[in-house]
Amino acid sequence: MSDDLVFMMGEFEAIIPTDRQYAKNHMWAMTSPEGGYRFGFTAYAVRLLQDVYFLEWSVDAGVTLAEKQEMGAIESKKAESALYSPISGYLPRFNDDLLSDPSTINVDKYGDGWLFEIEGSSNGLLSAADYIKHLEAVWEVTQRTIKGQLN
Repeated sequence: MSDDLVFMMGEFEAIIPTDRQYAKNHMWAMTSPEGGYRFGFTAYAVRLLQDVYFLEWSVDAGVTLAEKQEMGAIESKKAESALYSPISGYLPRFNDDLLSDPSTINVDKYGDGWLFEIEGSSNGLLSAADYIKHLEAVWEVTQRTIKGQLN
């Protein structure tokens, strides 16, 4: 889409579509076909992770989550990380296809690589432009972390 925004991660372009909202934990949010919000990793997150190969949920569908509640873990070529709920609300479903093949996250992050859906308020989610501002604010620290220079 020509309306998409771009955040430069060094030489790499992280495309940030303007047709959705964003959480500070580098997930996008879009209205789900069933209601609520569908979440997935942004291009920024996928670039930092590089080659996601393992995904696991520590909660079951059907629970109500608090914002920032730990809900699972992800492993990739570059990182192992806990996953946290971007908003509070009811969790009706996960994208079960990702459990058998999480690599879809790498190739279709804004489509079939979606992670889960939550029925809750989008208060606190950012517009694409505000997410870019957030990325600009954290990019310097992120680069130092990537290079292992943070002490």
